[in-house]
Amino acid sequence: MQLENKTILTGVKPTGTLHIGNYFGAIQPMIELGKKSAQSHASHIMFVADYHAINAIKDPVFLAQTTKELACAYLACGLDPNTSIFYKQSDISEIFELTTILMAYTPKGFMNKAHAYKAAVDKNMAKNEPQDAGINMGLYTYPVLMAADILAYDTDIVPVGKDQVQHVEIAADIAGAINAVYEAEVLKIPTSFLKEETQVVPGIDGQKMSKSYNNVIPLFGTDAEIKKAVMGIKTDCQDINAPKNPDDILLYHIAKGIASKETIAEIKEGLEKGGMGYGTIKKMLLQSIQDELGEKREKYNYYMSHYDEVEDMLQQGAQKARAISGAVLNRVKNHIFNRK
Repeated sequence: MQLENKTILTGVKPTGTLHIGNYFGAIQPMIELGKKSAQSHASHIMFVADYHAINAIKDPVFLAQTTKELACAYLACGLDPNTSIFYKQSDISEIFELTTILMAYTPKGFMNKAHAYKAAVDKNMAKNEPQDAGINMGLYTYPVLMAADILAYDTDIVPVGKDQVQHVEIAADIAGAINAVYEAEVLKIPTSFLKEETQVVPGIDGQKMSKSYNNVIPLFGTDAEIKKAVMGIKTDCQDINAPKNPDDILLYHIAKGIASKETIAEIKEGLEKGGMGYGTIKKMLLQSIQDELGEKREKYNYYMSHYDEVEDMLQQGAQKARAISGAVLNRVKNHIFNRK
C-alpha cells in the first residue's frame, strides 16, 4: 500500500472488554499503520465509532465504559495522538450533517443489499420471525454513516477486512453520484485496502476467541484473571513423554499468536520430541503475555485512572478532525445550495 501524501482512515466500534485476540488481530496492526503513515508523510485518522455502536448498545453506562477502555487501550498500546488524528465520532457534528446530505443521493437499493442488514434479515427468517424484526434504521442506514465518516476527510485509503469492502464501495458510489450531478469533484473517491490476514488467536476452548463464547484471555486483566484464563486452556490427556503433532495442540496454536518466534520454536520442538508438559507451556505462555503487554498494561491502568488526560487528547483530535470535515462539508454545501 502506497501511503505517501495520502489520507488513511480507520475506525473501531466500542463493543466490550478487549482481549488478546483484539490486540494481535486489530490493535497492533492499526498502530503499526499509524507509524508507517507518519514515516510516509501521510495523514492517519482514527476514530472511536461510538455512534455506530448505539445501533446495538442502548446501555449508556456500558457504552461510556467500553468507549473509555477502547481509547485508553489504543493509547497504551502505542497510538500517537501527535501523529495520528484520534477522536470520538460523536464529537464531530459535521459527520451527521454530511450523513443527511448523503441520504438524498443514496439509492434505497444500496441499503437493501448491505451485508449487515441482509445478515439480520436472514437471522430473522431462520427464526421464522418477520424479516425486519428488531432492525432499526441505524443498522439499515449504517453504510451511509460510514460513508460520511470516510468522505468527510477526503480520504484516499480505507484499510478494511473482507466484510467491510462493500461499505467503502458504497461510499465511493455515493461520492461518484454527487460528483456526476454537479459535474465537479465535490467529494474524493475513496478506495479500500484489504488488510493482510493476521494471526488468529483461538479462544481457550478452541473456538474463535470471542466475548460471546466466554473463552477469552483479557487484554488488560489482572495477573490473577490472565493466569486463570491461561490455566483454563483446553488440553488432552496424552502422556507427557509422548511425541505430539503441534498442529493438533490448542496451546500451540494460541502460543503462535502471542509468543516470540524463539518461544514458539521451543514449544514446537518440545511437543514433537515429547517431554514438555502442558503446564510448562502454559507458564511460557503467561511469560510471553507479560513480556508483550506488561508495560502496556501499566500505561492502560494509568490512562484509565487519569481519563481526563485521555479526554483532552480526544478533544484535541476532534478539533483537528473538525477543521478538515468542516471544510469538506462547506465545499459540499456550496455546490448543493449554489453558494458563492
